[in-house]
Amino acid sequence: MNTPAGFFVTGTDTSVGKTRVAAALCHAFANAGLKVAGMKPIASGCTAAPGGLRNDDALALIAAMNVRASYADVNPYAFEPAIAPHIAAGDCGAAIEYSVLDRAFDRLRLQSEIMIVEGAGGWLTPLDARRSFADLAARWRLDVILVVGLRLGCLNHALLTAESVGRRGLKLAGWVCNRIDKDFARANENIAALSQRLTAPCLGIIPYTPNASAAAAAALLNTGLLISL
Repeated sequence: MNTPAGFFVTGTDTSVGKTRVAAALCHAFANAGLKVAGMKPIASGCTAAPGGLRNDDALALIAAMNVRASYADVNPYAFEPAIAPHIAAGDCGAAIEYSVLDRAFDRLRLQSEIMIVEGAGGWLTPLDARRSFADLAARWRLDVILVVGLRLGCLNHALLTAESVGRRGLKLAGWVCNRIDKDFARANENIAALSQRLTAPCLGIIPYTPNASAAAAAALLNTGLLISL
């Protein structure tokens, strides 16, 4: 069985279910017998804890992965304000350095057979004045999994993201539909439109279940499509 270096989980916007899908992928690959590490390289909206700032998304990945790792490696940059990460970094005078991120990624990679890296916001969310999360995915040569939050505007956001992924020479490995708006009209037609236009396979459709666990979501994902036998 051949597995890629890992997957970068991005979304059509913020609050579309990236963490649920990223954690579900960790569960699914672990259930398949693989050593899986998760990473949230940069996170804002963190809370103070005895060990320092902690982010709920990063903690969800730690709970789902089966590789033992320090919090600092899973989430090297943690910022308290729930604002765009590059703004939060600027407010506290921090510079996001690739070298710090690379070392954490490499330590996790050495322990794992597959990496699940979750971005913040959408595909082009800035890291600083020049770089974005897309640049980080390209630096690590990760295949991309797109979480589509089913709500008005998702078609445009999904297709623009897929186009940008391709232009950076990366592979869109698959996409996941997450029903985040229970009142969203014509959801099935939107899913059909995406299926017609995206060349990557749909890995699953997650129903509107706000309190469902990542483990439950894992059962809805066809991760076999991500592994070449």
